[in-house]
Amino acid sequence: MISWRLETYEELGSTSDLCATRAKAGEPEGFAVLALTQTAGRGSRGRSWQAPAGNLNLSVLLRPPTPAAQAGLFSLLAGIAVAEALDPFFMSPTQLKWPNDIMLGGAKLAGILIEAAPVGAHLDWLVIGIGMNLREAPEIPGRTTTSLAAHGIDLTPAAAAAAILASLSRWHDAAPDAIQQTWLARAHPIGTPLEIRSQHGTRSGSFAGLSPTGELLLRHENRIETISTGDVLLGLA
Repeated sequence: MISWRLETYEELGSTSDLCATRAKAGEPEGFAVLALTQTAGRGSRGRSWQAPAGNLNLSVLLRPPTPAAQAGLFSLLAGIAVAEALDPFFMSPTQLKWPNDIMLGGAKLAGILIEAAPVGAHLDWLVIGIGMNLREAPEIPGRTTTSLAAHGIDLTPAAAAAAILASLSRWHDAAPDAIQQTWLARAHPIGTPLEIRSQHGTRSGSFAGLSPTGELLLRHENRIETISTGDVLLGLA
């Protein structure tokens, strides 16, 4: 279990940038940052992350004794923690989509960004950034988005942060197998048609599970490919 040290700011450029700065200065594990307004948020693969006032901008600093090759598992772990924090509000659980999306009714509700600093074969520190649409759902080209408010749920950033930090604490020391099995139980089923878009082009196939280090396995042209990065679109193979 982690005893979190949460700092809350009216406005920041990026909560993850502040966490990384503190990490480089030697800040111990358990530091967390909540910004009520974020002006320079980052999404995956270099995109910006829009964060209207009232949405969640939360980042946490960890120093796990974990091989650097397993850093991708923390994206899965964070997704589980966010999804479980939302369970009390819904009859049906939210769905996870590889590598870092929390989905509600087929629309993106939240995203996760991992920044890791390896030293040799192990991690020195790792920052998990979590953005969630509490009040508004900014438009993302080619994607459907939603918010908690659109589903009649009024949750403040402080309350959302508290629930997620408690869930992250429960999952902090989970074994890789438990992380993978729990993530898979909330994700698109094995065999789901997928299209993967990345800087290397587009691949179509079907979901074949996860690698031991959390990468996506894609069944493509009678072989299994390991995907480490890309945008996943469901049902397009």
